[in-house]
Amino acid sequence: MGRSSKDKRDVYYRLAKEEGWRARSAFKLLQINDEFNIFKGVTRVVDLCAAPGSWSQVLARKLRQQSTDPNSVKIVAVDLQAMAPLEGVIELQGDITKLETATAITQHFAGDCAHLVVCDGAPDVTGLHDLDEYVQSQLLVAALNITTHVLALGGDFVAKIFRGRDVSLLYAQLRLFFDSVVVAKP
Repeated sequence: MGRSSKDKRDVYYRLAKEEGWRARSAFKLLQINDEFNIFKGVTRVVDLCAAPGSWSQVLARKLRQQSTDPNSVKIVAVDLQAMAPLEGVIELQGDITKLETATAITQHFAGDCAHLVVCDGAPDVTGLHDLDEYVQSQLLVAALNITTHVLALGGDFVAKIFRGRDVSLLYAQLRLFFDSVVVAKP
């Protein structure tokens, strides 16, 4: 008998706890990096909608391991809600729809821009697929907007997307800002 997706999710949940990750979503970012090598040469990163912080954990561990100067690595984690502190991560409690949040981020980079922006944010799911998809797409648009203010030219943007009937519109919007848009399901 095959395993259900819930069984698989529970495996990642248990594995995340065993390896010290805050959430199983850490494995998504690790898989994305394994496939696309998004961490290469990166020292400045923004993690949008960061709570509970598993992607920030991955970034802090991996970027410091690969850097010849771990002190040069700067990670800014942004979320509306407070997050438990993480070593090597600057927590910024703020709203990604506000310009002052973008300004605060670049101040942490001494006026420079990020090499990588990640966003694993999702709204509270209602169970109404069309509504959930719409709200998540608006969150992604907000993330894209702030990304245009904080991402260096040639940098990478990685974000969660709920795929639905209007997802092609989101892809079209992303193509306005990025030469290459790749869809992956880790």
